Order: sequence, then structure tokens, then C-alpha cells
Amino acid sequence: MRFVSSLLPLALLLISFTSNAQSILYHNFNGYTLVGEPGNAAILKQFDAMLVVDGKIAAVGPLRTMPKQLQQTAESKVNLHGKTVVPGIIDAHGHMLGLGENLMQVDLRTAASEQDAVTRVQKFAETETGPWVIGRGWNQENWQNRQFPTAKSLDEFIADRPVWLARVDGHAGWANSRALELAGITADTVSPEGGEIIRDANGKPTGVLVDNAMALVESKMPAKNADYYRRALIAAFDHLVSEGITGVHDAGVDATNLAVYQQLAEEGKMPVRVYAMLSASEPSLPELLAAGPITTADDSLTVASVKIYTDGALGSRGAALIEPYSDAPNTRGLLVTQPNDIEQLFDLIIPHGFQINIHAIGDRANRIALDNFAHAYATIGGRNLRHRIEHSQVVHPVDIPRFKELNIIASMQPTHATSDKNMAEDRLGKERMQGAYAWQTFLEQGTIVAAGSDFPVELSNPFFGVHAAVTRQDRDNQPQGGWYAHEAMTLEQALRAFTLDAAYASGQEQQLGSLEPGKWADFIVLDQDPFAVTSDKLWRADVLATYVAGKVVFTQE
Repeated sequence: MRFVSSLLPLALLLISFTSNAQSILYHNFNGYTLVGEPGNAAILKQFDAMLVVDGKIAAVGPLRTMPKQLQQTAESKVNLHGKTVVPGIIDAHGHMLGLGENLMQVDLRTAASEQDAVTRVQKFAETETGPWVIGRGWNQENWQNRQFPTAKSLDEFIADRPVWLARVDGHAGWANSRALELAGITADTVSPEGGEIIRDANGKPTGVLVDNAMALVESKMPAKNADYYRRALIAAFDHLVSEGITGVHDAGVDATNLAVYQQLAEEGKMPVRVYAMLSASEPSLPELLAAGPITTADDSLTVASVKIYTDGALGSRGAALIEPYSDAPNTRGLLVTQPNDIEQLFDLIIPHGFQINIHAIGDRANRIALDNFAHAYATIGGRNLRHRIEHSQVVHPVDIPRFKELNIIASMQPTHATSDKNMAEDRLGKERMQGAYAWQTFLEQGTIVAAGSDFPVELSNPFFGVHAAVTRQDRDNQPQGGWYAHEAMTLEQALRAFTLDAAYASGQEQQLGSLEPGKWADFIVLDQDPFAVTSDKLWRADVLATYVAGKVVFTQE
């Protein structure tokens, strides 16, 4: 990492001044941005003044060297009182609708046991009058017995209304008996391809459904209309800007969701820039692809990629592994989309010029994804589209170099490692940990790592992710020394992964991701300097204000 005291000369203006241009001079702050060619060492630049014209950065650098005549062109000046300024955070993998829904449903993330979760659901149901009781966030790995929950425990308190509670990773669901009944699930029901109905020793469904089996219940739930989507998305926007997130790569958007985004963009009501990945399961995908990529004039909405699922998640043993699970030798996980279908999707998507972002957690899933990219390049091309593997979580060591060879971006979520550390080694065994959560190994070979959170699977606060990336520890600073600490990122690498490299992963590095002339003025004001605190305090950063295109979209004042 190289440090440069200032950015480009302030006289170099990439935006012309006109009589009606709105110009603001932000000054008296401690600013940082990371720049440099993707795949190369990060360059950290520091500055204390920034001139913004019509939402874009016209100049940055030391105020003392800014010509007086340039300062005088500003219509207004904003004193940031010595606080720290960094580029707005871009979360390269989140689920906007899921986050908004979470904010409107019962949250079980901190439930300490199955009974604790049931108690929270019961209290929520007392005030929520809808036909279904819906929630998300339970994680049996955080419970003392580490066992999947059962419908029976819910039935004791809620028997008259269906209950559906998604696991924290969204790859399993917990239903009460009423929900199972509405779905027609009995001891005779066959698990669908790519899914599993968990059963007891007598073959009776327990209430937990994994991956594709979840649709058996979800298909019976009330339909979500455009108004519901809108309310959920606006709730997500409000939450994210309070945490300093100015851009999100939304991992899986259906046609209704897309239409709502387009309406919000037309109304100018998108304070978070969204790079939407079309869902590969959307029935109208061929028509959406034929219409071509979408980019609004203000870059608030971009649609140029498709999200494909390969497997499930590690916590629910749905991640597809080459060899059996160490703690469940009878299974190797699940393929949510079958290999032949994946190949057909590649053949459909790439000729339209859309990027493919394929979910792969297990080593088998990652190998299938890499094989499909290699086959596509040899048959239909598309190497230039900056394809991504979402999660890249457990990769066989022999497959890691293929990311570089195939020009694949590793879209990874640092807090997954600190959340999974209590079960990942149980699932995989020590040998397979060599290619698991291998951030530094990817970076050292020149692979772009785009960082995100996978909210609402994880909490969306990006500084939790920065802290996890740098320390390989949870927020209690455990384990001491870090979990497989040799794969930790430097602070510069982590911040760049959440800013410039995330922008590169969406093809937007010329517009977003760093505070440089010509780019949108998306930045945040922090209460602490991440380069001046010890790494254990990184997660404590508090966002005082968030700016998008030079305008305040959140402030604590």
C-alpha cells in the first residue's frame, strides 16, 4: 500500500462551471480514499477539502493549495469540523427486500434457544394481526443443543395461525403444524429436488424445510403486491443510509421488485444506489434480458446482471461439497439448480451481455460454477463481462487459481467467517478449511474481492464487516489472535473491497467507489478515524452523516 498526501491537483476540474451549477465546498475534515488499478496494491490518499458541482466531485485536495478564485465559485461552504470522511460504502451482496421485510417482521437473530425464539414469536403474534406470523433470523448453531427446532414447540402457543420463520441464512424455514397442513406436507410427501423435508425417527416432518422444500410452504403464503415491496424497500433504504451504505448490489430481484425500483427511481426516491441482479428463477427473465441493461441517468438504478443459485448454505448443510460433511457423512449437501439447467442459463444470459453472479458456497458448487464459466468462454464467450461467484466460501485449493485464470470476481462477505467459526470446522474438517473464507489468498493472486454483508443473513453494518475482515474475530474479539488469521485483510484492502472494488464488480468504478474528480460525491462522515484506532475498535465506527450526490440523506443532527 502506498500513501499519497493529496489527490489530483485542484486545478484539474472534470466538471465545467456554469451559471446554474450548484456548487458546494466541503472543508475542514480528515478525508481518505483508496484508489488504484483493480487487482493491484491499494493507494491510500488523504485530503481535507472537496468541491462538489451538481452532485459530482470537481476537485479534492488540501484546502491551503486551492486557488482562492476556485473557492469563491462555491455557492455554499460546509465545515465538517475535523471529522473523518470516507467514500460511501457499497455492499456488494445484500437482499433489499429481505432486509425491509425483516424490519417489519419478528427478528429472531439474537434468540438464545428454541424456547426463547418461540417466546419472541408469541409476543409478536399478540400484536400482529395478519393471517400469517412471519419472521426470520433463528440459528440453531447459537443454541446450546445446536439442534433444529420443531413445529411442536410453536404449536403449543400458536396453533390456529400458520407460522413461518426463515433461518438466518434464508436457506431453511421453520413452520408450525398449521403451516405444514396448509402446504399439504405429511409423512408421505417426497422432498423436492434440491430440497429436504427434515423428518424425525418415525419419518414424520419435524417442521424444518431446507432450500427448495421451503417453497412448499412459501407458495401458500399471501401474495406480495407492489405496495408491500415499496414499503419494504423504503424501510431498507432508511436503515442502510443510517449505517453509511450508499450502494447495494441486490442479489436476486424479480419482475415486481424491478418495477417498484424503476418507479422509485423515476420519483427520485432512491437514496441508496442499487445494482440489481435479476433472479434466474424469474419467469420473464428472457424478456427482461432481451430488453437490455438498464442504467438511469443519475446512476440510482442499474440492471446488468443475473443471480443464479447453485447450492444452499453451510449452516443448514445445504452447501454442495465434493466429499461428505464431516459431521454428517450421509450427505454432501444440495444442488438448488441442476448442472444442466445452469449451463442453459449461461447460454441464455451471456449473449445478451449480462454479467452472471452465481451463488456458490460449497467446494462442489464453486467447481460447477467455474466449469460453467470455462465452458461458456470456450463456446459463446463473455470473458469480458466481469462475472462473479457470490460467496466463494469453500473452494478446493486447486480451484482457487482458476478465479484468476477465468477473470472471476470473488464476491465475499467477511462477517460470514466470524459467524460461521463455531460450526464451519465441524462441517468441513480441518483439511477443507485450507480453501475456506480465503480472502488473502484470493487477493495475493490478484483476484478482485468485492465485499458485502449478505444482509439480512448478517447485520448490514459495514463496519462489522471491515472489523471481521481485518481481525478475523467477532465483536467480542474472539478468538484471540483471529480465526485462521493468515487470511485476514489489511485495513486498506478491506475498505477498498467495500468501496472501489465493489464498484468495479458492478462495472461502475468510473462513477463510484472513490472520492475522485468526475465521480458522484457519495461519502460518509464518521466519528472516528479508522486509521487512528486499534483494529478491535473498527466495528464501533458511528456514522454521523451520509451524503449521496453531495446531498445529505442521513444525519444524526
